[in-house]
Amino acid sequence: MANNSKVTPEEALAYHLDPKPGKYDIVASKPMATQRDLSLAYSPGVAVPCEAIAADPATAYDYTTKGNMVAVISNGTAVLGLGNLGALASKPVMEGKAVLFKRFADVNSIDLELDTEDCDAFINAVKLMGPSFGGINLEDIKAPECFIIEQRLKEMMDIPVFHDDQHGTAVICAAGLLNALQISGKKIEDVKIVLNGAGAAGIACIELLKSMGATHENCVVCDTKGVIYQGRTEGMNQWKSAHAIQTDLRTLEDAMEGADVFLGVSVKGAVTPEMVAAMAKDPVIFAMANPDPEITPEEAHAVREDAIVATGRSDYPNQVNNVLGFPYLFRGALDIHARAINDEMKIACAQALAKLAREDVPDEVAMAYGRKLSFGRDYIIPTPFDPRLIYMIPTAVAQAGMDTGVARRPIIDMEGYAEGLKARLDPTANILRGIHARAKQAQARMIFAEGDDPRVLRAAVAYQRQGLGKALVVGREADVAEKLTAAGLGDAVSELEVVNAANTPYLRTYKAYLYKRLQRLGFDRGDVHKLAARDRHVFAALMLAHGHGDGLVSGATRKSAQVMDLINHVMDVSADSGAVGVTALLHNGRVVLVSDTLVHEWPDEDDLANIAIAGAKVARALGLEPRVAFVSFSTFGYPVSERAEKMHLAPEVLDTRGVDFEYEGEMTVDVAMNEVAQESYPFQRLTGPANVLVVPARHSASISVKLMQEMAGATVIGPILTGVDKPVQICSIGSTVNDILNMAVLAANKVG
Repeated sequence: MANNSKVTPEEALAYHLDPKPGKYDIVASKPMATQRDLSLAYSPGVAVPCEAIAADPATAYDYTTKGNMVAVISNGTAVLGLGNLGALASKPVMEGKAVLFKRFADVNSIDLELDTEDCDAFINAVKLMGPSFGGINLEDIKAPECFIIEQRLKEMMDIPVFHDDQHGTAVICAAGLLNALQISGKKIEDVKIVLNGAGAAGIACIELLKSMGATHENCVVCDTKGVIYQGRTEGMNQWKSAHAIQTDLRTLEDAMEGADVFLGVSVKGAVTPEMVAAMAKDPVIFAMANPDPEITPEEAHAVREDAIVATGRSDYPNQVNNVLGFPYLFRGALDIHARAINDEMKIACAQALAKLAREDVPDEVAMAYGRKLSFGRDYIIPTPFDPRLIYMIPTAVAQAGMDTGVARRPIIDMEGYAEGLKARLDPTANILRGIHARAKQAQARMIFAEGDDPRVLRAAVAYQRQGLGKALVVGREADVAEKLTAAGLGDAVSELEVVNAANTPYLRTYKAYLYKRLQRLGFDRGDVHKLAARDRHVFAALMLAHGHGDGLVSGATRKSAQVMDLINHVMDVSADSGAVGVTALLHNGRVVLVSDTLVHEWPDEDDLANIAIAGAKVARALGLEPRVAFVSFSTFGYPVSERAEKMHLAPEVLDTRGVDFEYEGEMTVDVAMNEVAQESYPFQRLTGPANVLVVPARHSASISVKLMQEMAGATVIGPILTGVDKPVQICSIGSTVNDILNMAVLAANKVG
């Protein structure tokens, strides 16, 4: 999966180290608290499923994780573009592949690194582990050993064995090519295809295309020695020989003459503008070398405006990205308990991806991608942002598996299956990805008020290097340089713009503005000077108020209430609802907003109605359709309590305002968030679990959020400040670098 953001070695190592080493945990899915739990999980209760599986091996899919477990296995002989680093050094990549399975298709996965370059030893080890898994994903194994290993394991094992470096690239390439040929009005059986790079991915690409209709005679395969032709002996093996053709062509330049399609899985610069110029009308160029393609889209289009170009990079249109394939291929295969992933399933995956790219693109996908998307020369492959992938691709794969007889347990209700797949979407990842994409489009100048804190500086560097916009740091130049250097980011000193009272030309303007606001509130000119020139929070707010930045992040070094008071010297709050703090809790694929977590100590029913409106606004800004619950310890009047009365009255206040979102209350949290519990109250108005909880007081909000954070490990974003006339977000003192960056992204999106 290509990623072209600038990442420093220090950042990469810190990501893998903090808050704990590695990229995933294994968490029990059953209760493990009591003696009875342990008796069921282990001895004596575990004997019952053991006996059931011994009697009927197919029940292993019912009583164990086998049916949703994939092993990512490598020996580290071809790690990314780094070469033979060995099994141990490949582990970060394999862990990364495992979490991609979970993130995109809710497939559980574990990485296994085998310390051997002996094919027989590797094959035997994987074969012996077969009972543990529903599928095997081979990764980063050098050619030709990868061909031998995969083929023999396919013959030996009765679960899918899939080398993603080969077939993942081939499937996405095939999907894009189907659409490119449709645009150019050509048929796959007629076009001349030139492949440069006869390694694992290249061979898999050409083999899949041939199985889809491309003819052997029309496919010219090249490697570092030139064209693979019948009779060639140098640098040959059985896999290359299978694609040798009778031809007088000898070089890539020869082969490109009149070619309709170029597929590159080779090296930067392998294709020249002259080669592109020699291709047929409407040439299709898939320059998939990473990180730098065989020829860039700009270079290709400079000589051929009619070219349709794809690369492996995320910063160009038409990215050939394996993450569009392998998670969904395995999802479909696992769900039918498949014995294999065959060519028909791969073709079904490619065709489903091609079809998806031709359909109307939802607005949220275009928003996340940063531009309007519609089928055409610059959009022939869906983006990984598309939420339809999870239910459109596995259904096609599963159907193909059933049609070709590799399914142990066919799916009867395909519509129900598709609906179930939709429920596997991770809304938390979609929300974070979406707001980051929109922030990148906004390119906001973000003011980081606390430039003396290393966490803030690291977040500022990340904000700028991820292409989100310009980072403006409030601090002293020498302090910023010292702390960045100590954090291993000395090269960023020249990148950040450091602003302070001594170097700004606007201090006099700031002080005049502030004095006019505060002169009747007991502040004299001396007080105003101290605030404007010496307090970084006030100075940063003044920058924002005068348009010298587009958003502000503060609060990492000072209590939020104190920061609010200081910012209030500069900013106005909404006359309608005032300032409100909304905290987002992200946990186990659910997103819940809790409010007010920042401003109102003991709100009355009118305040609560305002808080509900603010919470609904934030929910929509995050891409959620708000369902608001006024939560209490009572549900619809029972038990009766004077303390709960305002929670009962607040919905009545909203009744008079004609708001356009769902709301209900008062109700306990379990009724608010559990559809089964809601069935006991058929008159209640929520159509699903609440995602915005309005709580009785700030202390209950704080308790709720911190309990979820500490006990459940929920990700906390916020409090998200709403109702202020400029984009301001206030972090908490314990914020991590990532927390601060997320708050900057929210400010860039003007959430609130």
